[in-house]
Amino acid sequence: MADDDTLVLRLPLPRPAPDDLEPLPVPDWKPADTAAGHFRLEPVAPDRDLPLLHHWMNDPAVDAFWSLAGPASRVAAHLRAQAGTPSVPCLGLLDGRPMSYWELYRADRDPLAAYYPVRRHDMGVHLLIGSAADRGRGVGSALLRAVSDLVFDHHPRCDRVVAEPDLRNTPSIAAFLNAGFHFHGELTLPDKRAALMVRERSLRHW
Repeated sequence: MADDDTLVLRLPLPRPAPDDLEPLPVPDWKPADTAAGHFRLEPVAPDRDLPLLHHWMNDPAVDAFWSLAGPASRVAAHLRAQAGTPSVPCLGLLDGRPMSYWELYRADRDPLAAYYPVRRHDMGVHLLIGSAADRGRGVGSALLRAVSDLVFDHHPRCDRVVAEPDLRNTPSIAAFLNAGFHFHGELTLPDKRAALMVRERSLRHW
């Protein structure tokens, strides 16, 4: 009994449907033709890809927002932490060339869900462009639009793709805006002040 003698019923939390926790079948996704070139996603294979990711993460422009500079073991631990979660780390290949790193995840099953008005089946995306030569010329926007389109094509229950770039990262926010995402306010996250960016399925062709 509670202090006021009112009976408090604690119902068990509903178990998630099996599809809620299935990994994303990224290997089944077809490549996309974009304004920047022929693009495809490939799940990260740590034994093969760790040296490249380690190199990218030690670029000061990347480390300013990813904070994974240092030994390769730090990047490896970041990849291991995603195993068994509804998150898939991927390489982005443009015309066959690895040039970007992506994390696609179920935002409604992520700690992020506690910080914004989440909807069931929201998907999230993190992105970094590895090569400085690919930054600042619209490549990121083209790829963000392509990847969010792939999410909508392969996850019919997903009505929104969300992202939370650091507010200080104005080039990233501009890339999301140019890719059809809209600014939905600021978020105070444990590690940063972020911009909540949302792309709606219903507005994908606008």
